[in-house]
Amino acid sequence: MSRIGKLPVAIPAGVKIDVSGTTVKVEGPKGKLEKTFNSAVVIAVEDDQIKVSPADATRFANAMYGTARSIISNMVQGVVEGFSKDLEISGVGFQANLKGKVLNLKLGYSHDCNYDIPEGVTITVDGNTKVKVSGIDKHMVGQAAASIKKFAPIEPYKGKGVRIVGEHVIRKEGKSV
Repeated sequence: MSRIGKLPVAIPAGVKIDVSGTTVKVEGPKGKLEKTFNSAVVIAVEDDQIKVSPADATRFANAMYGTARSIISNMVQGVVEGFSKDLEISGVGFQANLKGKVLNLKLGYSHDCNYDIPEGVTITVDGNTKVKVSGIDKHMVGQAAASIKKFAPIEPYKGKGVRIVGEHVIRKEGKSV
């Protein structure tokens, strides 16, 4: 049984929750989110708390209700505070520029890499080497940061590429003479 799934999700002031079947709609100061979950979970609102429980005693239902509770918790946190990830670009001549709804990256290739910014995600560039990805949906923010990083992941010898701030990269020594 899930330990996380047993914990109720507190509903802060200013957040509206609408549960109809397995569809959860969350509306707060930063925006609206909607998600439909598997029918293996039962979602109920009781006394300013959201409680998630398995619909039956199957192994799949036990696995899904902890996941559903975490996603609902992230939805509530997203509409109240929002999520963000910071990226750092390192390398000679490596830079990022914002052109409307497209992030233009110069990462040492013969061509520029362009990333179309998805709906619901905001990207800001600070000083050509620092990129901030923010939004209310944790999954979308993480996916956008991973997609940008995928253009040029950190290489282990010189440390050039795109890195998520706080990420640890194991460096290699290189050739010894």
